[in-house]
Order: sequence, then C-alpha cells, then structure tokens
Amino acid sequence: MKILHIDSNHELMIEQLAAAGHINHEDYTSTKEEIEAKIADYEGVVIRSRFKIDRQFLDAATNLRFIARVGAGLESIDIPYAESTGVHLIAAPEGNRNAVGEHALGMLLMLFNKLKQADAEVRNGQWNREKNRGLELEGKTVGLIGYGNMGNAFAKKLQGFDCEVLCYDIRPNLGNANARQVSLEELQEKSDVLSLHTPWTPLTDKMVDADFIKGFKKSFWLINTARGKSVVTADLVEALKSEKILGAGLDVLEYEKLSFENLFTDTTQMPEPLKYLITAENVVLTPHIAGWTVESKIKLAQTIVDKILAMP
Repeated sequence: MKILHIDSNHELMIEQLAAAGHINHEDYTSTKEEIEAKIADYEGVVIRSRFKIDRQFLDAATNLRFIARVGAGLESIDIPYAESTGVHLIAAPEGNRNAVGEHALGMLLMLFNKLKQADAEVRNGQWNREKNRGLELEGKTVGLIGYGNMGNAFAKKLQGFDCEVLCYDIRPNLGNANARQVSLEELQEKSDVLSLHTPWTPLTDKMVDADFIKGFKKSFWLINTARGKSVVTADLVEALKSEKILGAGLDVLEYEKLSFENLFTDTTQMPEPLKYLITAENVVLTPHIAGWTVESKIKLAQTIVDKILAMP
C-alpha cells in the first residue's frame, strides 16, 4: 500500500512498513487543504492530531483503506462517516496505557504528599514540616470513570497500596481483580479520589460540572489524564475554592487546541479559571504528557505497525 504520514513518529514505523513492502511518503508541513488535494493517491494515512479528519477530507480520500492514529483516541476523526465509507480505523491505546497509569499515580501521590508545595518552600529557604504533613493512600477509595486500557492500567498500579478501587463504565461486566465495577451513584457515594479515563464523546463532554461534583457524598481529589473538555474548568475552580474538591492533578485542560500541541496563541486571553489553577498550591498541571514517554513512543509506533500489517 501507499501510505501518507502527516505527523512524525518513531522511525521504526517507516522502517518496518517499508520492510513489509509498503510505500511511505512523509508530509509534516502541508496544510489540510494541500493534503486533501493529493490524498486520493493513498491507501493509508497515519496521523496524530495535526488536523481533523472530517467529511471533506474523507470525500477526497477516494482510495483510502485505513486511517491509523498514533494515540489512544479517535476523536479527531469523523468516525461514523469514515466507517460508512468502509475505511478501517486504527488506534493504539495499548501503546501508552502503562505510561498513563504511572502518570496518574504520580500525580495522586504528589497531591497527597504536598510535594509541589514542599519542594517550592524548601527551595525558598522554608522548612515547614507540619504544614506539609501528607496523606496516605492506604484505606482510601479510588473511583475510576472509564475502565478500558487506561483505567485498567491505573487500577493495576494501585494494587499494593491497600486502597479500594471502584470503576464505572457504560459497558457492563468490566470489573476484574483490580477494580470492582459499581453504579455511578455508588462511586459518587464512596470515592475519596476520582480519576477520569474516558474518551471525549458527546456523553463525556462537560461531564464533570457543578451538578456532577455536588453528587459526591464526600470531598474528593480529582485526577484527569483523559480529555480536558470532560471537565468544566470554572466549576472545578469553584469546587476547589469551597473544598468540595480537595486538589486536582490535571494533565489535560478544557482550553487545549484539537492538536493538543498548544493552549493559546495569545496568552493575554487566558481565562480566569486557568489563572486560578496556575496559582493554586493544591493543583498539579502537566502539558498532556501522561502517555508521552520515551517507551510509549516506541510502543505506540509498534502497535500501529502491527495492526496495519495484520489487516486483510
């Protein structure tokens, strides 16, 4: 097959696809319109998130057999229309699930042990022990929303901490030795920690809003390594101020561009809720890197290659 790569990835992808007899063309700079003008020449396209694969793109891709996204989700693709045209969709959640699980755990331990605050104070010449007394994960209840590859990976990491792990998912019968599947109501009743592991869909868009937060019986900690648009930032900030949410670890933000490469082009337009998050001691922020490790770059590329070569 003739395959167009429109985002750079680990070199093993080009090498292995070429060794299997496929023709690879790389174009990491052309605009969407320029790619659309030539996409009919290709049977496959490999993307990350540079631009949306919409109906217009798919109509131009008259010979396309597959779209492979080197990442966990497919939200940058018009999935129903792509499937209606017979295009095979490939993603690689297996490739970065371990990285996401480790990152979520790191964020949680950083919050519980006030590592961000304590580190900053010591660097500033302050030695505040009592102020930085931490919490232990042992005995707490961690609730996961979404129990696919990422949720399973995080639940696995939590084994050994002697905490209870609950999971909620719209799909039934997903619970296993690492997490007990419960209703959303039970998860909201019992959780000390909420961790999101859901794709961005109409069901999860703005899911964590004021009403959702109020549904939790206890004050809780929030970890989001999934998608930023699942959390209404203004409502999160109000919950942090009222201490309904005790702290937050956010690898993703509502304000991210679709490509995930930037927040804003004009920093003077920074929303007020984000200004609060940036200055809050009980908030840990990272730039959408939970699945962005040296190892996951290799695993993601290998997963995509394996799935392309397994196509009939």
